[in-house]
Amino acid sequence: MITWLDLTVEGDPHPRRFDRPDTALTYLLRVERLSEEAAQHLLEHGEVEPPLARRAYTLRPLGTA
Repeated sequence: MITWLDLTVEGDPHPRRFDRPDTALTYLLRVERLSEEAAQHLLEHGEVEPPLARRAYTLRPLGTA
Protein backbone atom coordinates (compact mmCIF):
# COMPACT_ATOMS: atom_id res chain seq x y z
CA MET A 1 0.00 0.00 0.00
CA ILE A 2 1.29 3.45 -0.94
CA THR A 3 1.18 6.25 1.62
CA TRP A 4 0.77 9.30 -0.61
CA LEU A 5 2.39 12.57 0.43
CA ASP A 6 0.87 15.97 -0.32
CA LEU A 7 3.19 18.95 -0.74
CA THR A 8 1.57 22.34 -0.19
CA VAL A 9 3.48 25.43 -1.26
CA GLU A 10 2.68 28.92 0.03
CA GLY A 11 0.68 30.81 -2.57
CA ASP A 12 -0.36 27.70 -4.55
CA PRO A 13 -3.79 26.21 -3.74
CA HIS A 14 -3.04 22.92 -5.55
CA PRO A 15 -0.96 20.36 -3.66
CA ARG A 16 1.58 18.18 -5.42
CA ARG A 17 1.27 14.47 -4.67
CA PHE A 18 4.16 12.03 -4.29
CA ASP A 19 4.31 8.27 -3.79
CA ARG A 20 7.57 8.21 -1.79
CA PRO A 21 9.76 10.60 0.19
CA ASP A 22 12.64 10.20 -2.29
CA THR A 23 10.35 11.21 -5.17
CA ALA A 24 9.36 14.32 -3.21
CA LEU A 25 13.03 15.04 -2.45
CA THR A 26 13.94 14.94 -6.14
CA TYR A 27 11.10 17.35 -6.93
CA LEU A 28 12.05 19.71 -4.10
CA LEU A 29 15.67 19.89 -5.21
CA ARG A 30 15.14 20.11 -8.98
CA VAL A 31 11.85 21.95 -9.43
CA GLU A 32 11.40 23.99 -6.25
CA ARG A 33 15.19 24.47 -6.06
CA LEU A 34 15.32 24.10 -2.30
CA SER A 35 18.68 23.69 -0.66
CA GLU A 36 19.57 20.21 0.56
CA GLU A 37 19.22 21.50 4.13
CA ALA A 38 15.72 22.93 3.54
CA ALA A 39 14.52 19.81 1.71
CA GLN A 40 15.78 17.48 4.46
CA HIS A 41 14.18 19.68 7.11
CA LEU A 42 10.87 19.47 5.26
CA LEU A 43 11.07 15.68 4.99
CA GLU A 44 11.96 15.28 8.67
CA HIS A 45 9.61 17.87 10.19
CA GLY A 46 6.77 18.18 7.66
CA GLU A 47 7.24 21.90 7.17
CA VAL A 48 9.84 24.49 6.32
CA GLU A 49 9.60 28.24 5.91
CA PRO A 50 11.77 31.33 5.65
CA PRO A 51 14.58 31.92 6.32
CA LEU A 52 15.46 28.28 5.49
CA ALA A 53 13.33 28.39 2.31
CA ARG A 54 11.95 31.16 0.06
CA ARG A 55 8.35 30.22 0.84
CA ALA A 56 6.49 28.06 3.34
CA TYR A 57 6.22 24.37 2.40
CA THR A 58 4.19 21.64 4.10
CA LEU A 59 4.52 17.90 3.42
CA ARG A 60 1.90 15.61 4.95
CA PRO A 61 0.51 12.13 4.34
CA LEU A 62 -2.67 12.25 2.26
CA GLY A 63 -5.75 12.83 4.38
CA THR A 64 -4.04 14.53 7.33
CA ALA A 65 -4.41 18.19 8.10
